[in-house]
Amino acid sequence: MENKKYLGIDIGTTSLKAAVFNSKGERLGLVVKDYTLDTDSETGYIEFDAMRYVEMCREAIRELTDSCGKIDALSVDTQGETLIFTDEGGKPLMPAIVWLDNRADKEADAIRAHFGGELVYNVTGQAEIAAGWPASKLLWLKNNSPELFSRVKKIFLLEDFILYNLTGNFVTEGTIQSSSLYYDITKGDWWDGMLEFIGVSREMLPKIVESVTAVGEYEGITVVSGMLDQIAGTIGAGVTSEDKISEMTGTIMAVCVMTDKIPPYNPESIVPCHLHAIKGKYCLILCSSTAGMALKWFKNQFAEGYSFKELDAMAKDIAPGSDGLVMLPYFCGSSTPVYNPSARAVFAGIDLSHGRGHFARAIMEAIAFNLRQNLEEVSGDKVKELRITGGGASSPLWATIKADVVKKELSTLAEGETACLGTALCAAVGIGDFESIEAAADSIVRTAKTYAPTGADYEAAYARYCELDRKMNVK
Repeated sequence: MENKKYLGIDIGTTSLKAAVFNSKGERLGLVVKDYTLDTDSETGYIEFDAMRYVEMCREAIRELTDSCGKIDALSVDTQGETLIFTDEGGKPLMPAIVWLDNRADKEADAIRAHFGGELVYNVTGQAEIAAGWPASKLLWLKNNSPELFSRVKKIFLLEDFILYNLTGNFVTEGTIQSSSLYYDITKGDWWDGMLEFIGVSREMLPKIVESVTAVGEYEGITVVSGMLDQIAGTIGAGVTSEDKISEMTGTIMAVCVMTDKIPPYNPESIVPCHLHAIKGKYCLILCSSTAGMALKWFKNQFAEGYSFKELDAMAKDIAPGSDGLVMLPYFCGSSTPVYNPSARAVFAGIDLSHGRGHFARAIMEAIAFNLRQNLEEVSGDKVKELRITGGGASSPLWATIKADVVKKELSTLAEGETACLGTALCAAVGIGDFESIEAAADSIVRTAKTYAPTGADYEAAYARYCELDRKMNVK
């Protein structure tokens, strides 16, 4: 195993990243390919050339093989919900419908009216019935383009399509199918009731295999089934037990929480529950639609001449609680724990003593407060440590604020490309070089720096935040 090389391919919304790691977890090479989605301003459709996804994967594999030498195994993680329709031979009949596309609003309403939110959640783990889900899009195609729908013989999500084009095998796995709305996460099988409603037969869908299963070969490289990109990132962060969670502060904030059971249905919640790549586990995915974006907005609009490091330095000089300045970070609505698309950002408690440092710190504290709200919603006292990633992890001040607010240790990671690493680790497990995902992560993943709570008291500030949230975040 000492000289083995593993490739993890991470396909996000607008970029593909591929990285090769050795059995010690050392990164040997990285390729990044950015791309632009095709958006129709008149229809609002968001699509992309399905075969271009495949071409970029093949290009990345070739480039990394040339630079790093023979690769022993690869795996792929992808965005969820991006849907591809093909003929019997796997040739796309139209561009991929990207997960962001919301053309199927009416169809989502029809699914909701027929099944109800509670049944859909109890079967699929999805707490909302959205236009972006594949079941809605399939019903849209059936209703709006029946001639094309009649020619569809194979239905792929993006991960499935990559695996098919690399190996020739028509397979899928549960983490990526969890948000299709036609996959039963409790049984690990297709939901026949939904398939009948949207007019899809089992023969049109891939064979279901477990995550981290060898499914074929591509140019002498063993190809292993992957997972949803968010779950890959948690594995690459070393989050393989319920006492740790991963938190990513980039443009948005995403929090992934492992659990051994599906939480009871709550009509006020939109927290989705996905099947996890670790057998017998599930993953709750919470998010805030604005996190780093809020600080970037403030910098661009009111502190253009300052770097983020300079804003950090200003904010560091401000006392915890920002001298009474409170901020709600809802520039694009609130997501979790309260779903309210109409909510908007608020600064409250401003007086003449407040300057740039106060506003910068209030934004950082607001994201930390929202993180605490999310943790209180789902995790109880189980979580002992957060593994943090994204641009926000590069700010020691922000990490310290979060540690103090949530009263838990936070650790940054030695490897920044956690999704690629998580997927590469699964490739290694898939060919038997580690006995489990947990063993691979324990052996390979390394933290960089740990932030322990300093004892700073945020209770009064958090109470002010929650009170403002109750008053302003009203549907």
